[in-house]
Amino acid sequence: MGNKKVRHVLGISGGKDSAALAIYMKDNYPHLDIEYYTSDTGKELDETYRLIDNLEIYLGKKIHRLTAAESSHQDPFDHFYEVFGRLLPSSQVRWCTKKLKLEPFEEYVGDDLVISYVGIRGDEDREGYISPKSNIQSVFPFRQNIWSIDVLEDVLANKNIPVIEQYYSSFTGDYDTPRILEILDRKTGDSFSVKDKAKLLLDIDTVLFNTVVHMFLQYDQEKRPLAYELDFPLINNADVLVKDDIFRILRESGVGVPAYYEDIDFEVDGIKATYSRSRSGCFFCFFQQKIEWVWLLEQHPDRFAKAIAYEKEGYTWMDEPLEELAKPERVIEIKRDYLKRMERAKKAKSENSPYLMDSLIKESDGCIACFV
Repeated sequence: MGNKKVRHVLGISGGKDSAALAIYMKDNYPHLDIEYYTSDTGKELDETYRLIDNLEIYLGKKIHRLTAAESSHQDPFDHFYEVFGRLLPSSQVRWCTKKLKLEPFEEYVGDDLVISYVGIRGDEDREGYISPKSNIQSVFPFRQNIWSIDVLEDVLANKNIPVIEQYYSSFTGDYDTPRILEILDRKTGDSFSVKDKAKLLLDIDTVLFNTVVHMFLQYDQEKRPLAYELDFPLINNADVLVKDDIFRILRESGVGVPAYYEDIDFEVDGIKATYSRSRSGCFFCFFQQKIEWVWLLEQHPDRFAKAIAYEKEGYTWMDEPLEELAKPERVIEIKRDYLKRMERAKKAKSENSPYLMDSLIKESDGCIACFV
């Protein structure tokens, strides 16, 4: 196989991880013809657009701007805000994700075979967006496990144990073959997931596991995009990049870290601390934590005022109207609560909690589809 054209695409959300991934791919896999794109909602912070401009210079390539409702005289968000009867998006009604991100992306790739590179880090315990379209396959270069969960579920399905054992047995080398076969023979179920099984195999030999997965994809009847890529260099990738690596890549490349990620000092009750924005995307994203709304109020009061204006129709971005959140006594209360959560997070980290401090404080799950 390998006679079909496969497109390689990488979405730039305006955040640190996707920007660092673009730099990483250019530096480490310059021969891959990667298309870069970004979905412009019309409601990004200025720092996001500066990051995209800086990236274009570094990459030496145009980053395609995907814009929903291109024929409208309004920004994409405002256009669909009117279409949906001025209903604000929420975790229950994510029309912003569907209309401003997913639909423009799927129109951009069409029915072409596509490998989509996603910047989920090695220190994040979450899965990325998996397209329901069979022509789009996600790959995660920053993780030890570069494969999406749907691929793992196929490769490590109990019915495929004999096939995978055969693939492993076709390799000779300094491998712990008895241990590998022992792991493969163990069936997955409630107490032993495919992710557990994959982790054990990856820890023995990452490159070997990747090679076996690639072999499976080439002969699998489902024929995902990677079935048509006979030579896929990321099979040999054993890198695991974490948050510190992301900031290092951005700084060393000269692209720089978006200003909204930089810590800003504040003080409450005589206690000094810092806050910042944890995400890219719309400045009024409803997935923001309340401390981030305070950050917006204090650092970008004009944008905060615009966010308030959307609440005049009777809907609110969260469980608390922004006019209430902006009251001085409420701001102090939110900062106090933030300090308490920071202390709890530090304690949890010191006790070897499985949860990262930044996942407790700064990077709540949000909507992963905003970062395709």
